[in-house]
Formats: sequence, C-alpha cells, structure tokens
Amino acid sequence: MTVDQGKVEEALFATVGDMAAAVSMAAALVGHKAGLYQAMAGAGPMSSGTLAEVTGTRERYVREWLNNQAAGGYVDYDPDAGTYTMSDERAMILADPDSPVYLAGGFDLLAAIFAGADRIEEAFTTGEGVGWHEHHPRLFAGTEAFFRPGYRAHLVTEWIPALDEVEQKLSAGARVADVGCGHGASTIVMAQAFPNSVFLGVDYHEASIKAARKNAAQVGVADRVRFEVADAAGLPGSGYALVCFFDALHDMGDPVGAARQAHQALDPDGTVLLVEPAAGDRVEDNLNPIGRMYYGASLFLCTPHSLSQPVGLGLGAQAGPARMGEVMAEAGFTRFRHAAETPVNIVLEARP
Repeated sequence: MTVDQGKVEEALFATVGDMAAAVSMAAALVGHKAGLYQAMAGAGPMSSGTLAEVTGTRERYVREWLNNQAAGGYVDYDPDAGTYTMSDERAMILADPDSPVYLAGGFDLLAAIFAGADRIEEAFTTGEGVGWHEHHPRLFAGTEAFFRPGYRAHLVTEWIPALDEVEQKLSAGARVADVGCGHGASTIVMAQAFPNSVFLGVDYHEASIKAARKNAAQVGVADRVRFEVADAAGLPGSGYALVCFFDALHDMGDPVGAARQAHQALDPDGTVLLVEPAAGDRVEDNLNPIGRMYYGASLFLCTPHSLSQPVGLGLGAQAGPARMGEVMAEAGFTRFRHAAETPVNIVLEARP
C-alpha cells in the first residue's frame, strides 16, 4: 500500500482538531452552567482568580477551563498580564440569551447526543428506531434553547411576512396550530406578536407539553395559547389560517400523513409554514459545516425518531426543499414555494 504521508498528517490533524472541538464542547457546557461566560461578558481582562471569585468557583479548575477556551479562540489571552478577555462578538454567541446568534443554550443538546450514543450504536445493528422521548432529558430543553433565538429573531419579522397574506390574517385574528411544538418557544413568540389570534401547540411528548404550558404562563399568554398532547396525525380542530411545522416534519415517521392532516385542518385559503434545517437537494450541496452539523443531528436524533414510528419514512434533517415539496404534494397541496431562509433554516410555504 502506497501512502501519501502528507495526506496522512493532514487527516491526522483534522481528526485531532475534531477531537479537540468535541472535548471543548463539554468544557463549554460546564462554563455555561457555571456562569463563566456570563461573568466574562463585558468585563474586560480577567485573571483566573478573579473569574473564580466572581462566579464562586475554584481557581484551579477555572484556569484549566480558560486555557482550553483560549486555545480554541473563544477568549483572548494576554501572556504579559496573565489575563483573559471575551470579545463582545463572542459574548453575543455565548453569554446573551437575547442575542439572535446565541448558541450556549444548545450545549445540552450535544450532551444528550453523547448520552444516547450507545442506543444509536445498537440501532445500527438492529435497524430499530429510538424515539424522541427515549433520549436523555437534557435533549428537550437543549433543543428549545438551540432553536429559540432564531425563532425570536426571524419568525415574526421575516418568516411570517414572507408568506402570502398570513401576517394580515394573524394581525386581525386567526387560528394557528403549531405541530411538534416541543416546549412551545415558536408558539409563544407568535402569540406575543399577534394578540388577536389564538394558538394551539401539539406534541406527543407529555413532559414537553407540561413545560410549554409553564412557559406560556410565565410570559402571560396562557389565555390565548393552548398546549395539548397529540401526535401530528391527531391534530385537533379545523379552520386554521396557519399550521406550522418548525424543524419537526422531517422527524416524523409519517410526514405525508402529518401534512395531509394539516391540509384537512386548514381553512380553504389557509397556509402551512414549514421551517426545515438549511439544506440543498443533493448530498454534495450539504458538504459544509451546516450540513455536517445537521447530518450528525439527523443520525442521532431525527432519523432514529422517524424510524421508531409507524411508516418510518426516515426523511432526515437534510432532505432538502425538493423532497419536502414532494411530501407536501403527496399530501394534497398544490402550491409550494421557498419563501425565505437564514444560514441555518429554509422557510417553505404550502397552500391547498
């Protein structure tokens, strides 16, 4: 066997880099939970001792954590002063929950993926699915925390306005269903923006519905937002002006059936808002960091969940707009278009 030593070294360092990134995500989760990022945001240069003091942590652990963060570029190190600084740009990503690019809340999602790796390894052999409810509880809050900033930044300012006549209907007062709502982040964002409309969020996961009800009560929209335990095929009611699937349809065992139920529940001039992970229609379109992240999440979460349910279509998180259009057409929709997008999502509109 002839081996190109240069390519071996290139592959070796790339793999070591991935291993470093993986262990650094574990460190990031610890730093997030311990309040280290929040304490560094806007604080200027800090020593490990100062950071430990203000967060009530132990300096020796904090020092090792800071050096890991500095090696990854998450903080800047001044060797002369022995201090560490977090830039304002990094603080937007790691320390500000109201930022549209905040990611730290999603670190729990990664922890849940590692916790469930043994189950997925077994599934490689058995072919069986692994339901959403079977994962570590970190997954549920972590998923909400990962997607919520994007919903808050784009849902009512860009995505709904991109749909034909939907914003006007919701402003005047309409019925809206959010299918696969999880902890209710997307439902609540819409309810806060459109006080004349009423909203129903459904999810088959009872613990998530309980969390959604609590979240709605905390922000004062429980009077016009209802959350119910139901699967997508059991969406109750009819006459909806808007039915939404936020990062959820590809997870379902029978996405065609779910879309068909949405079609039946819409009023005659209603709309389905389908938000999916950013993807092209071909594998080669998705061989980039966003595609890599979503293919990984699909392997551990989306595809196993779909395979755990009846039909088990297993679309995966990178199905792409053309495949999703086929699903909607099979469900009876005659109009389908790409309405908007962000770096991590595509926004699709379907109408009867």
